[in-house]
Order: sequence, then structure tokens, then C-alpha cells
Amino acid sequence: MSFKPPASGPTNKTLDPPKDTPFTPEELAKYDGSDTNLPIYLAVKGTVFDVSEKRDFYGPSGSYHIFAGKDASKGLGMGSLNLEDAVSDYSKLDESQLKVLNEWFDFFKNRYNIVGKVV
Repeated sequence: MSFKPPASGPTNKTLDPPKDTPFTPEELAKYDGSDTNLPIYLAVKGTVFDVSEKRDFYGPSGSYHIFAGKDASKGLGMGSLNLEDAVSDYSKLDESQLKVLNEWFDFFKNRYNIVGKVV
């Protein structure tokens, strides 16, 4: 299965100023949606986004849950929902996959609050 970011159009959403809270991969994993008392976070290229408002997509029964609580860069760039691709290392992506990854980054940055960085 392959997928691409939705067409980026203007959003009328006001976002909070970006935060730079450091998250280790282990800390980020706690925000995978399995604990309903915690927000759902997803990282792209090391930037952590709060995707809680789309729990239906990123929560435990959501189609993109594989990426919740992780830096999903490689999988997003590849358009892959395979668990082994839901990792931060995107160094082996080709030029077209890097373009897709950058489109995903822009998609998230324009729609979701930035809550930190993966360290």
C-alpha cells in the first residue's frame, strides 16, 4: 500500500508557537495513543507534532497508528505502512521519496502544533 500527503492548501488554523521539548525515542513511544490520558505525538524529520485531534487516524484503531509515538520519516517518505519502515532513518530515501517526505513535513507543520524535538 502506498500513500501520499493530502494536497496542501491554506489552513485557517492558528497554531501555538513551536516548542523545543526534547524527547528520546523511548519517551516519544509513550505518546502512541494507547493511553487515552496522554496526547498522541508523531515525529517527522525529528520534529514532534501533536496529532491528538486526529485520534481516529493515529489512535490504536486508526489507519496511521503505526506512526504514532515514533519518528515516522522513512515510512512517510516511502509511502509505506509497514512497521519496519516506521523509523527515523531516512538516509536511504531517493530524491522522489525525499520530496514526498518534505511534503509530509509541510503538511504536519501547517496543521499540527510542534511540541518538541527527538534527541
